[in-house]
Formats: sequence, C-alpha cells, structure tokens
Amino acid sequence: MATDEDTSTWRQFVFGNEELPDPDYPIDHVPQEERKGLVSISAVLLGFVFFAGTLWSGAEIGAAMGFGPMLSAMAVGYAILGVYVAALCGISAKAGLTTVLLARYSFGRLGAKFADLLLGGTQVGWFGVTIPMVAIPTASFFGIDSQPFVLALIFIWGLLHLATAYFGYEGMEKLSLVAVPILVVVGLLSMGIAVQDAGGIGGLFAGGGSGQMGFAAAVTIVVGTFISGGTQAPNWARFSASTRVGFWAGLIAFLLGNGFLFLSGAVGGTVYDVTPAGDLYEVLAAQGLAAIGLIALVLNIWTTNDNAAYAFGVAGSEAFDFNRKRPFVLGGGAIGILLALAGADSLLIPWLSTLGQYVPPLGGVIIADFLLCWRMEIPKMDNVRFTGIRWVGVIAYVAGILVAMLTAGQVVPGVAAPQLLPGPGGAALNGLVAALISHTIGYYLLEKNGMLSGHMVEQGADRL
Repeated sequence: MATDEDTSTWRQFVFGNEELPDPDYPIDHVPQEERKGLVSISAVLLGFVFFAGTLWSGAEIGAAMGFGPMLSAMAVGYAILGVYVAALCGISAKAGLTTVLLARYSFGRLGAKFADLLLGGTQVGWFGVTIPMVAIPTASFFGIDSQPFVLALIFIWGLLHLATAYFGYEGMEKLSLVAVPILVVVGLLSMGIAVQDAGGIGGLFAGGGSGQMGFAAAVTIVVGTFISGGTQAPNWARFSASTRVGFWAGLIAFLLGNGFLFLSGAVGGTVYDVTPAGDLYEVLAAQGLAAIGLIALVLNIWTTNDNAAYAFGVAGSEAFDFNRKRPFVLGGGAIGILLALAGADSLLIPWLSTLGQYVPPLGGVIIADFLLCWRMEIPKMDNVRFTGIRWVGVIAYVAGILVAMLTAGQVVPGVAAPQLLPGPGGAALNGLVAALISHTIGYYLLEKNGMLSGHMVEQGADRL
C-alpha cells in the first residue's frame, strides 16, 4: 500500500518541486534574469541540428551534382534556412516565448491548440522514428543483432533521450556543451581522412556528378532538410539574453552548424560506398574508426531527440494551460518509445514529408505576424485579450499548406524536383512563403479594416 511519502516522491518525479515555478517557464515569458548568452543558446541549437538526415542529404546531392556545384547550392540553401530560423529565434528572444505561445498571438487561444497538436504530436512521432537509428547500429557494433536485444536497446536509448529533456534547458545545455565539440572534432577528423583517401582536394572535385539534379532543386532540398525542425527553435532561443543573441544563435546553428554537417556527409558520400550514403557511423567504420563512429552517432541522435521530447513537453503545457512540462515530456516519451518498439523507424521518410508540408507554413505566419504586423511591438500576454480564433492567421496557414500540398515534389509550382531524395521537395519553402504573404495581405486588407476579428490589447499595455 502506497504511503504519503511514496505519493509525494512520485508527484515530485512527475511534476517537479511544485512549491517552485517550472525553471523553463512553459506557459509564460522567460524573465530577463533567467536569460542565457550566445555560447549557451548556440550550443543547444547546434546539438539540435546535428542530425544524421542532413549527412545523407549532403551525400546524395553531392553525388547528383558534383562536389563543386553542391557547395554553391549548399551556401544558398543554408543562407535561406539560416535567415528563416534566425528570424524566428530573434522573435522568440524578444518575446521570451515558445513556438506554441507565439502561435497564441498569431492564431488565437483556440487556434493555438492546433499548433500544440501539430508541433507536439509530430515531435512525439519524430521521437519514435529516430530512436532505432541509434539502437540498431549499437546492436550491430556489438555483433548482437537479435530482435530482443534491439528492442532492449530501443527502450534504454529512449529513456536516456528523455533524461536530459526531463531536466529541461539546463539538462540539454550540459549535454550539448559536451557533445557539440566532440561532434565537430569527429567531423573534421573524418573529413580529413576522407580527403586523403580521395587523393586530395582535387579528388573530391574530380567527379562531375550524375547530372540528375539542378541548382534550384538542390537548394530547395537543402532548405527542406531541417526547416520543420527550425520552426521549433524558439523553444530554446527564448532563453536568449537579447534579440541579437537569439538571432545570431539561430544563424550560427542553422547556417554554419547545419552546413558543416551537410558538408561532412557530402565528403563521406563522395569517397566511400556506404549505405545510407554519407552515414557518419558507416563512414567512420570504413575509416577503421567504428567505435568513434558509434559514439558520434549516439551523441548525434541524443542531442536531437531530447529536443524533440522537450518540444512536445512545452506543447502539452500550452495545450492544457498547465505550468509544468514534465508530465508531458514523460507521457509523450512513453508513446514515442512504444512507437519505436512497434517499428516506426520505417516511417522516417513519410514523416519528413508530412513535417515539410504542415509545419513551415506555421512559421511563415508567425514571422509575418511579429515582424510585419506587430512590428516587434509585442504586448505581454497578461495585457492581451486573446480572441478564440484569429482568422487572418488561420486562413494564411491553410493557404500555405494548400500550396505545400499542391507543390509536393516540386521545386516551384510546375517544376518537378528530382526523385533522388524522397521528402518534402519544394513544398516546405513554397508553403512557408505562401503563408507569409497571405498573412501580411490578410492583416492589412481585412483585419486592420475590421473585416476579421483580432486580439484586444489593453490601452497603454507594456511592450516587451
């Protein structure tokens, strides 16, 4: 029979110390005294973007275009992605709010519940499909490929991925400050060995590629690799000490960090014949560094997946207007682990396509709303009487997903993307741009003229 002490211990595990505020402020503005500097924010965001799928994209695009043209497409693509995410990070740093709380301004109190379902629900799925990406190679490394062993590893890795998210920003920061430097050093080491094995820099540039991908298609694929994840970046950038810190942290992570990983995949994919092309573990194994490859893979997936767990934790807090994220981190993580045990890793590519169609238009609406409509004069939530549904934002979002759905697999409407890389194609970027334009036009033509309802802001309300 459970004692009062047992019940108290269990409640503290699930909810944390209920006598103190949640240190991550899941349903409120992050106070200025809790803000972080550029190194801290950049480390967490870099840990987030270091994901194996970016390596594969680099390898496939390099093989299709040739190494030289790939570098040009990479530079343009990551400039676009970096500016998009940096804008969101700057907005969140100014407001001190998660993506789903920013959505409350753009879509209304009830409209934001859809954002909770979209951003939280998809991250639960992401958590489930990515755990096997480290569990299966771990089993292979130890030479024990039996199904029970793989399932046990899925369970163990799932719990570890939850652990840092459970402790919130501080837990993820500590992991990232260890993992990011290691991943950078391993990436540089691997590229150095690969260049030597290729016969020098000239060997990398010698191949002309298959010619099956044009410049515009490559750019849209580069952008699409992490644009959905980038829409979640405000969850951590909101801790930035200033708008400038948030902006630069987002740019560093999604331009330089993601670009570095993409380049690592391209170099490895050019030199070694491994499957999937550019896979860091397989490339390092081919270089005789399998143990280092496994460590790098573990850190690579862990730093991305704990961010996913954190994202569905704060989304759950907003959805239920509950000032504790831990119950939702634990509940969503349990569902994610069950999905992984059921074999959800086979759905990775369809999941990427889904994310690419439905998530970026939400980011487009938020950027248009805060930069072009609110003009960064953001009132505190306590001073806003939020409308249930802010129709101008909802209509713009629907326009964005319609464009994304109609242009799936296309570079721009009417121009097909090559099928070398399954995924969102140009849908992510097309949907984002359509939502951004639609919201701006709708706001100035309809909401400003009183044809669509908006929020009521108290007279003389404090602005952040």
